[in-house]
Amino acid sequence: MLLQPENELPELIVVDEPELGLHPYALNVVADLFSKAALHTQILISTQSSSFLDNFDPEDVIAVNLDGKESQFKRLNPTELDAWLDEYSLGEIWEKNIFGGGPH
Repeated sequence: MLLQPENELPELIVVDEPELGLHPYALNVVADLFSKAALHTQILISTQSSSFLDNFDPEDVIAVNLDGKESQFKRLNPTELDAWLDEYSLGEIWEKNIFGGGPH
């Protein structure tokens, strides 16, 4: 799907947890394919994998948190995470619940 010619890509691709069942090295390959396809189409991916998340930049991520009965969507601000990113990966920051998006 991600290797289609640019003019044949749909306007939107939605994938839920693409990392399931993949070898850890394959996570990097699949993430790279998503990044390249995203230059030509809108892509929405949900994941619970810190290793998969490590393949993306903070500005690519929107954390979803439950507030009462409502979902709150927050685009990550790279500037707010700079101090953390000096020492930790994006996935590690997510695991520490610094920007939410987890089951905490």
